[in-house]
Amino acid sequence: MVSDVLPKGRIYHETYGCQMNVNDMEIVLSIMKNSGYSEVVEIPESAEIIFINTCAIRDNAEQKVWQRLNYFWFLKRQWKNNVAIGRSQSLHPPKVVVLGCMAERLKDKILDADKMVDVVCGPDAYRDLPRLLEEVDSGQKGINTLLSLEETYADINPVRIAKNSISAFVSVMRGCNNMCSFCIVPFTRGRERSRPVESIVREVAELWKEGVKEVTLLGQNVNSYNDTSGVEEVESGENWKHSDGFSSKCKVKNVGLRFADLLDRLASEFPDMRFRYTSPHPKDFPDELLYVMRDRVNICKSIHLPAQSGSSSVLERMRRGYTREAYLDLVTKIRTIIPDMGISSDFICGFCGETEEDHQETLSLVRTVGYDMAYMFAYSMREKTHAHRNYVDDVPDGVKQRRLTELIEAFRESTGQCFDSQLRSVQLVLVEGPNKRAPETELMGKSDRGHRVSFAILPIPDKLNNDVNRNPKVGDYVEVNILKSTRASLHGQALAITTLSSFYADADKEPVACVA
Repeated sequence: MVSDVLPKGRIYHETYGCQMNVNDMEIVLSIMKNSGYSEVVEIPESAEIIFINTCAIRDNAEQKVWQRLNYFWFLKRQWKNNVAIGRSQSLHPPKVVVLGCMAERLKDKILDADKMVDVVCGPDAYRDLPRLLEEVDSGQKGINTLLSLEETYADINPVRIAKNSISAFVSVMRGCNNMCSFCIVPFTRGRERSRPVESIVREVAELWKEGVKEVTLLGQNVNSYNDTSGVEEVESGENWKHSDGFSSKCKVKNVGLRFADLLDRLASEFPDMRFRYTSPHPKDFPDELLYVMRDRVNICKSIHLPAQSGSSSVLERMRRGYTREAYLDLVTKIRTIIPDMGISSDFICGFCGETEEDHQETLSLVRTVGYDMAYMFAYSMREKTHAHRNYVDDVPDGVKQRRLTELIEAFRESTGQCFDSQLRSVQLVLVEGPNKRAPETELMGKSDRGHRVSFAILPIPDKLNNDVNRNPKVGDYVEVNILKSTRASLHGQALAITTLSSFYADADKEPVACVA
């Protein structure tokens, strides 16, 4: 329910980092709206409150944030002059608020930065923002970076940033227990806690009413989801099943409804809505989850499977809980159960102690698996991590960049087969908008595996309306015959407008596998 309080100031917001941060900003906007801050503007010069939601995963992301903070400081410092010359439309000097992971990690440095920032608020303290802003009015700095073991914002209805979108993101769990040696997330986001299944189902139901056709479930370690809130008799954590050959340093206390249960519930209740999820950990792919993904046609056949390295010795130093062999066995199992599964991954080049032999093993892994997509980065040491306390960042920057270039080349050499394998198949494409390269004549969307697919805008039969011909539009599911692969995207001929459930009801359509 929106408060009757008069508008207190216009908000401008920027978000850096992962999709979880975008979802967090939607939660922040909801909290602020209910406290009387209802107007959002497009430029910082017109705002009384500036939110910058930050990422601490890599140094490059933090440097971008510091650059923006310097500009926002200029807006504060030169406010009167900016208003006098019409350069700024704000009604008083803007309050600058730093949110997210960087806020927790660098709170002291940020607050000491010569009055650059007014409020610092960590990922678990967003409910406290209205009070923190009031403290600024009384001449104080506002700070709350306490991490929580319970906060999931399950009762908050996010204010969607992307208006009229046919896809949406829903946070199902927060935090991470994995304690990988390179990662700062457990220290900036806290420990894992999961939203109740019922609250997630309610949010997805509202999105369906609004016309959303595809939902991506979010979490720092999304497939370790574990809802014990509504389970009368929880199992012992000793019964928690990992992927075969995988282990975890963090033990589960009690087992409730797991990620497979959540996916199955959502897929069955919303049969014409697509479901994706990110970002998982390879350790939490028990057979039950793979069988649910196989049997539910509206769970996309796309798995993000972060490898990080192809060397078992590097994986051990990273504290990933698996070997190269276990990872490859999991890939084989996934493609045995679901032959048409698309697989993407994350890789880090130049981690502490990485040798040329280790690097060659990573290149070999990339070529062996044949990924649809991959995120690849040079390692940057983060404070507070296990690696920062125990290892030496001993791979020179030049070597890291050379290895990264080689890794990208190996990926490009091997990924083409995943796209080429789709040729002459009929794919179900959810239309997202015009093709930016030909906005007047072509539409673009995603296939089940997450491949970008373009096709010409021409009238085709609408199976929802007695096969009457019309042009496809955003939000339509379209059957597309794939005719061309660029090894980075697909192009085809649109055949008909349909629904997700009716498309898969046609038993004659055979999935096409990507052979590694």
